[in-house]
Amino acid sequence: MITLTIKGISKEAHRELKKRAATHGRSLNTEAIAVLEASVHSVPAEAGAVIQKAREFRNSLKFQFANTGPKRSKRQGAA
Repeated sequence: MITLTIKGISKEAHRELKKRAATHGRSLNTEAIAVLEASVHSVPAEAGAVIQKAREFRNSLKFQFANTGPKRSKRQGAA
């Protein structure tokens, strides 16, 4: 097991990490490890792939979204 010391963390970050630990029923140390592990193993989303998946999902729906565009919404006071 490796030990890591974190120096210079802000009071706000420490407070939020403690809140998060309490929410998850973990110790501060266990929560910090979970956050670090999740960060290291996360894969950044590629915008193009996310947009393509959203389009595929939208096209798979049985109903169609109205494509009125932002200008029409703005004229109607929705934006």
